[in-house]
Amino acid sequence: MVLAGVFLWDSELIYGVKWARESCCPYSTPLICTPSSASGWARTRFTRRNRMLPRYQALPTSPLSSSATEKSPKKYNLSLFSGRWATRWLFAALAAAVVVFLGLPILRDLNWEWGFPWSQSTVPLHLQGYTRPSSIRLPTEEEQAFWDLRKDEVRDAFQHAWTGYRSVAFPNDELTPVMGGKSNKFNGWGVTLFDSLDTLWMMGLEDEFSSAVETVKDWKFEEIKPDQFVPFFETTIRYLGGLLSAYALSGNEILLNLADDVGRILIKAFNEATSCQLEFKYLAKLTGKREYYDKVQAVMEIFYNASNATNGLFVDQWFGSTGLPSGNHITVGGGSDSGYEYFLKQWVMSGDEKARTQYLTSINSIIDNLIYVTPNGTRGLMYVTDTDTYMTAHRQEHLSCFLPGLLALGAALLDLPPDVREKHEWAASGLTYTCYIAYADQQSGLAPEEIRMNGPGVKWVDELRRWEQGGRQGKAPGMGEPPAYKNWELREYANGWPSVYLLRPETIESIFYMWRTTGDVKWRERGYEIFRAISTRTRTKFGFSSVVGVDKRLRLLDEMPSYFLAETLKYFYLLFDEIDTYPMDRWVFNTEAHPLPTFSWTSDEREAFNITL
Repeated sequence: MVLAGVFLWDSELIYGVKWARESCCPYSTPLICTPSSASGWARTRFTRRNRMLPRYQALPTSPLSSSATEKSPKKYNLSLFSGRWATRWLFAALAAAVVVFLGLPILRDLNWEWGFPWSQSTVPLHLQGYTRPSSIRLPTEEEQAFWDLRKDEVRDAFQHAWTGYRSVAFPNDELTPVMGGKSNKFNGWGVTLFDSLDTLWMMGLEDEFSSAVETVKDWKFEEIKPDQFVPFFETTIRYLGGLLSAYALSGNEILLNLADDVGRILIKAFNEATSCQLEFKYLAKLTGKREYYDKVQAVMEIFYNASNATNGLFVDQWFGSTGLPSGNHITVGGGSDSGYEYFLKQWVMSGDEKARTQYLTSINSIIDNLIYVTPNGTRGLMYVTDTDTYMTAHRQEHLSCFLPGLLALGAALLDLPPDVREKHEWAASGLTYTCYIAYADQQSGLAPEEIRMNGPGVKWVDELRRWEQGGRQGKAPGMGEPPAYKNWELREYANGWPSVYLLRPETIESIFYMWRTTGDVKWRERGYEIFRAISTRTRTKFGFSSVVGVDKRLRLLDEMPSYFLAETLKYFYLLFDEIDTYPMDRWVFNTEAHPLPTFSWTSDEREAFNITL
């Protein structure tokens, strides 16, 4: 082992220690250890299979921080021995070996970070209580080597899709993978490239990443193609989120400047309620611009004030002019999904206590009012549905399959009473299984956009109460994990029309979180089943295509959404990667799967932005 880093001190922050094994590094830059949390998470192995690029070491201090102008300490030559005598060199080698052998455990106990970008000496204060359950068994080296091969399959699939887009469709938004054409749905700015930047980095595709950044270094976002408009939500999560994540990973200032350009354009036409707080608050921290923080926080205050009347459940339509709700439709699917998601993730990212309280209010109301199980005589599947006034739809969207992953993340990170944590974990497991079985049931192995129950189900909390009153005999309701039914006549649901699979990521996202929070290999196996179905059923000459007819005659739709590269393939890759890569107390994924680092606001930032949370 060679000590390839130095300790850099900045106020109360400690930069990471970087270790490299030069003999196994596939790049000119040494690989870097995965950071460990306060509970000793890291167990990264240095192998040629782990092609993760080095993570950014510099501290992107906010311009408001008094430490921003401080220079890094001078790097000194630490050579202690010189001369021609072989014994001196032997003594130096032995001394270094002893220091490494005795020092590594001490460094880990002190929580000095390993290659983490602008990391604090410990995890942010609000996340320091997080510990991995002792029941989780980590994979052995031999077991992980097996999954590394599957990870390579995902990387190959990504490269196939990326090459098709770059060679055929760029600088347009998306590839039409059947005909080898192009389409523009998101401003005509090349959304697939910006959405894919962090995936390139995380998969170790160094040349492709560098080429992409070089291509867009002088990009002008002001130019809109004829008949195009800028959708605020999609532009925020795909362009702004993609640029911020790629900057957090690589430290390339070009990406931060581009992110600031996008933020400056969007803030002039701010018209989004939620699902933008992570991106704009992180941009505010990096640039020191208060307007980015103020805009998104003002919206949050409206929701906090409305929550008392709605018990944490919000309709999916609001009047932009008055800030008042419109209609009575409540869902966790399209139109509302990432709003609930960002309540929890704002707390994860920066310790926002109001957002944490709102998440708990909302998620408990969702559990009490929107989660059902299919009735006796069926497989007892758990599902989350939507309501309109006093009508319950008894359907589940694919988009709603993000929810169990959110439940798993919250149960892992939040300090919850044991009974509440248990309920959240059960809901996460049961809902994820239903999302998975919707794939396994189909002839193609691909899930439809929606499933509709053949009859009304029963509220899960009511079934849970009866089960507890009966002495908890057998498994909890919705936890049975019944077998797949390839015969549609046996199922308790029908596929929604049209029966399409749009290369969506929500199910694999939740499977990823279930694996990370339980360590149960069955979730990896289920994820691989889905990946193989995608690989065999949707691959084309140029990329991968959405399909229609998932349970009958499959047909290609000739579209490859940018989120397939940004989210779907990324979550597959992380599912098969080392379990400690991008730990949950260090990174939070936005709703487009762009990882952003967790942090604490400095005292200067709190004063400048008037942060009282």
